[in-house]
Amino acid sequence: MVKKGALLLYGFLIIIPMLMVILTSMKTLQQTFDNPLGIPASGLQFSNYIDIFIEQTMVGYFANSVIVTLCSVFFALLFASMIAFGISRIHGWVGGVLFAVFSLGMIVPAQVIMVPLYSLVLQLELTDSLFGLIIVNVAVTMPIAIFILTGFMKTLPKELFEASMIDGAGNWKIFTKMVVPMSLPSMSATAIFLFVINWNDLLYPLLFITDNAYKTLPLALLDFQGQYATNYPMLFTGVIISSLPMVLVYIFLQRYFVAGMMAGAVKG
Repeated sequence: MVKKGALLLYGFLIIIPMLMVILTSMKTLQQTFDNPLGIPASGLQFSNYIDIFIEQTMVGYFANSVIVTLCSVFFALLFASMIAFGISRIHGWVGGVLFAVFSLGMIVPAQVIMVPLYSLVLQLELTDSLFGLIIVNVAVTMPIAIFILTGFMKTLPKELFEASMIDGAGNWKIFTKMVVPMSLPSMSATAIFLFVINWNDLLYPLLFITDNAYKTLPLALLDFQGQYATNYPMLFTGVIISSLPMVLVYIFLQRYFVAGMMAGAVKG
């Protein structure tokens, strides 16, 4: 009974803020100040969802976020999977040292590397560039992907690799024909994790992007927050729109995510 009560309380703590965000996104700014917790007498409206794309040019920001996120996830998974396979194939202390070196990337806080990273990107003339932002995202998220994928690939049966090498298969063929197919559940779970990180990232776009043409969605949402006033209806509308891709990705890849987690739990 206590557990059910705790779960019910937790459900209310999650649902109530979500409902407030949805209701506020369907009000005008004046209606929000007049009746912040209730439904206005004139009823709810969807004009904010239309205005945010027409008047606020959110289509371009949305497209920038899609390009940066998909490219960052793809290349981070590509490089991390190859590195993880190499580490899992190296026996002894050398493999452990390599794994520790790449894992150190997760320990260093982003705030510590802000200044040197900005200096490097500036010298490479990659500021105000989606390409530069993708490179930074790949470099920052690769340690996480390597950490997850290495743990899974170490559990793969080595007998299969040895049998394939006896048949004449090289490391690249073993990786593409055996390791990648067997690691798809773990790679899908990692992809969802990286997608959420890159899609919600605000720090690096804030550091490297000043041109409106290259703004991502989280950075564009800051335009609704001024020094003395905040347009909460438009801000919450943008929050809902930016959350939809993550929800859809999880819905469509849920079975792969669960399979990846279960595979790691059973084999680890």
